[in-house]
Amino acid sequence: MAETRLYIARHGKTMFNTIGRIQGWCDTPLTKIGEEGIRELGLGLKEAGLEFKAAVSSDLGRTVQTITIAQKELGILGKIPYYQDKRIREWCFGSFEGMYDAELFSGVLPRISGIVDAGTMTFEEIANGVHEADSANWSEPWEVLKERILSGFESIAKDLEKQGGGNALVVSHGMTIATLVNLLAPERPTNLALDNGSVTVLKYEDGQFSIEAVGDMSYRRAGASVMQAHDE
Repeated sequence: MAETRLYIARHGKTMFNTIGRIQGWCDTPLTKIGEEGIRELGLGLKEAGLEFKAAVSSDLGRTVQTITIAQKELGILGKIPYYQDKRIREWCFGSFEGMYDAELFSGVLPRISGIVDAGTMTFEEIANGVHEADSANWSEPWEVLKERILSGFESIAKDLEKQGGGNALVVSHGMTIATLVNLLAPERPTNLALDNGSVTVLKYEDGQFSIEAVGDMSYRRAGASVMQAHDE
């Protein structure tokens, strides 16, 4: 049986990413720069000689758009199984969706928690703070959020393992991927700033994940070199 690995990419840069607005379950499309970044990612993965047995994204438009571009550049669009799993969606920020990042992290959360610098808060404190303040009551408390994220990625790995292992290309979201890494390796720093199009690699064996890379931008850089060489 081949080893089982998830290559988990953060989606390309979107309109809300660009202007610094909260984008959880609300959605904006990739910008032109965002699309180019994912073309780089796809070409870089191809250049590395990686082969994928399955492709999985969340059900939000920005990850669907991202995985479509990446698969196209890899030459695998329509040639391998692809499905969506809403469990690997971004966090839901409820009534704070669309708010400027700074308003939530420098205004709302510090007022609720009494912690002056939201940058020092744990994911658990942030999730429960948002849930407490969310007047719409849509956001998820930490226990629910944590279980959703873990079960989503475990399900992808188990499905792949049942098919004899191999690599899955997965596209998810910044906070979701950072939360997953934190749950698997609590000793790592919490405030992981994962770039758009970065790749986090997890190996799955004996029912356990091990982390092989976090926020790796080397595939995008390699793809950018391919694009540049093509244009010259």
